[in-house]
Amino acid sequence: MQQTNSRIVVSTPKSPAAIGPYSQAIRVGELLFTSGQIPLDPVSGNVVEGDVRAQTRRVFDNMVAVLEAGGSDLANVVKFTCFVKNMSDFPIVNEVFKEYLDAAPGFSGYPARSTVEVGALPRGALVEIEAVARVRG
Repeated sequence: MQQTNSRIVVSTPKSPAAIGPYSQAIRVGELLFTSGQIPLDPVSGNVVEGDVRAQTRRVFDNMVAVLEAGGSDLANVVKFTCFVKNMSDFPIVNEVFKEYLDAAPGFSGYPARSTVEVGALPRGALVEIEAVARVRG
């Protein structure tokens, strides 16, 4: 983590590097704001092969890495924003949300969430997710 004024820039090699002029996450006080995570493999930098289920799992794996690097975890997420290429994929995305959140240590209730269908996502991804989380105290 790199501190700039009251903001801490969060970065981890366990999640794909930013593909533009932004940070993986920013920590301000006790809150962590992640950038949208798309299903990029952190090693190859390519979108993972497979359907929306495989892509959503990769997104969550990337999200977990960024949250951990910022001092948080899935159990401390207070808000998710989810962007999907096709709203008909939402039930599958929802299943993966439930799978990851229910398995998160310390999980005690689902966070707030918004889901929006979009015309396109970076690199042709089918799903992108961002989060706001409390930092573990």
